[in-house]
Amino acid sequence: MDLWRIDGELLRFLEEDLGFGDITTEGVYRGERVRAVIVAKEEGVCAGLVFSARVFELLEEVKVLRSFEEGERFKRGDILLELEGRGDVILKGERLALNIAQRLSGIATMTRAFVEKLEGTKIKILDTRKTTPGFRFFEKYAVRVGGGKNHRFALYDMVLIKDNHKLMAGGIGEAIKRVKERIGPAYKIEVEVESLEELEEALRWEVDMVMLDNFSPQMIREALKVIEGKAKVEVSGNITLENIQDYAIEGVDYISSGSITHSARWIDLSLRLL
Repeated sequence: MDLWRIDGELLRFLEEDLGFGDITTEGVYRGERVRAVIVAKEEGVCAGLVFSARVFELLEEVKVLRSFEEGERFKRGDILLELEGRGDVILKGERLALNIAQRLSGIATMTRAFVEKLEGTKIKILDTRKTTPGFRFFEKYAVRVGGGKNHRFALYDMVLIKDNHKLMAGGIGEAIKRVKERIGPAYKIEVEVESLEELEEALRWEVDMVMLDNFSPQMIREALKVIEGKAKVEVSGNITLENIQDYAIEGVDYISSGSITHSARWIDLSLRLL
């Protein structure tokens, strides 16, 4: 996303919070210039501070004195961002700046935990489209900061045939056939399969990737013998930090998890004037 589009999104978020003005801050403010810090109240992986700093700059020029790097680990008590500028500007942007950094750092922290579970393998962690409406660009950015990879950004950049597509077409083969007739080789095609029979049919149609949905580790091993490198392999369904290593089987290319975006806990941060 271009900077002007990012700015447009941030301005939209500011409008939601500010409306016609911060009546409390405007009542208290008398021209004070202040320094402020965003402090970590727990450990995590930093993500989104670049957008948090931009929030203040869009309100009026605020000087960033120091900042943690995106992707850098922090611990409780660390100063992640230090600012200097007009007191009213900093207080008006406080909540939005914190919301962004808390949410994105939470996603990056959870993603990093998944990635670390796969150290020593070639398997990559993928996200999904299970994101907050209007906030997908930022949440998928946080996944990358945490060391994960983005699956398709939206419906327009990759074919993914799922169960309802198969039902609508009357079968997996017919669904693939229709897609190939419509779009040709312009886009990669991935197919979600729920059995070895569906897998074999998908492979006959020479798809680019198969998603083994809710396969047990033993079923995955059996599926890999069928696939034999004919397509990239994604594993998905009820995979958690506690069980992910059971699915880290040689021959699997990707493990996807919607939980790294939809279930990531916000990291506790606060802004304090000095």
